[in-house]
Amino acid sequence: MKNKLSFSLLAAIVCFVFTLGFSQTATSAELSYANFFPPTHIQSKLAEEWCNEVGKRTNGDVTIKYFFGGTLVKAPQTYDAVVTGLADIGMTVLAYTKGRFPVMEAVDLPLGYSSGVQATKVANAVLNKFNPKEFNDTQVMFVHAHGPGLFHTRKTAIKNIGDLKGLKIRSTGNSALVAKALGATPVPKSMRESYQMLQKGVTDGSVHPLESNKGWKLGEVVHNVVESYSVAYTTCFGVWMNKDKWSKISPKSQKIILALNKEFIVKHGEAWDSSDEAGLAFFKKQGGKITSLSDAESAKWAKAVKPVFTKYAEKVKTKGIDGQKVIDFIKKTMK
Repeated sequence: MKNKLSFSLLAAIVCFVFTLGFSQTATSAELSYANFFPPTHIQSKLAEEWCNEVGKRTNGDVTIKYFFGGTLVKAPQTYDAVVTGLADIGMTVLAYTKGRFPVMEAVDLPLGYSSGVQATKVANAVLNKFNPKEFNDTQVMFVHAHGPGLFHTRKTAIKNIGDLKGLKIRSTGNSALVAKALGATPVPKSMRESYQMLQKGVTDGSVHPLESNKGWKLGEVVHNVVESYSVAYTTCFGVWMNKDKWSKISPKSQKIILALNKEFIVKHGEAWDSSDEAGLAFFKKQGGKITSLSDAESAKWAKAVKPVFTKYAEKVKTKGIDGQKVIDFIKKTMK
């Protein structure tokens, strides 16, 4: 009788432990996603769509609460917030933490980008080719990049390189170096601060893609844009997940998320281009004027920014990175 009781008790304990273990592995992962884009911006809508798709395709195994507009964490602190777990997932601009991502920084150089699709392909090609250790403390989801960044001004129509001299231009990361190389005075502030600075005349202009004229309403406070495509830069954005949270997601759901990421790389790139078209239309509707550069003038701009490439290669060399190799790879990829 005593043996039977002991056996029953042992069986009950084993059953309880098994059930507990099963319930722990079956428990859904509930994650947070921090993004600085306003809710109406196409890139914010896509981020929210990604969150919803993760929940749907994993059948609720992974659910994500989306925080837009910097409500969970501000843009410059987003990457560190993902590392520490303050945010489980985050999207932000790499250039907001200048020098933190030396390999990926090359993507932002003024290489003459023509579209968001092209820039996004380049960004992911660099990520896959060089597997930069600068992302080692997170699980990379994917990267994407906007279409050609152009010079916009409040009052002065830029017709030649000399017109930029002394103008205060909002710019960040490599775009600030481009502004400086062309004779302007860079003012390194985030996109969220741009509207008020331009509206109040704190800055004379901004370098940003056409989409920002509508996506951030900058078309209301800038009235001129110069088609400076020979020095068109891009800005790389990253989407990362906290490593510990990633490790707790089931292998099946991880595989689903990685497949989903490939779809959204394409979506983000295409969205940058469609929003560039919408931004240009909005800019024109506000009375904005467009100036084109002659081939000769474009060549002057391209020559003026060459030191930006040299300085990049010299700077990252101190970190053991062959910057010229990264630049050459990007140029080859762009072709």
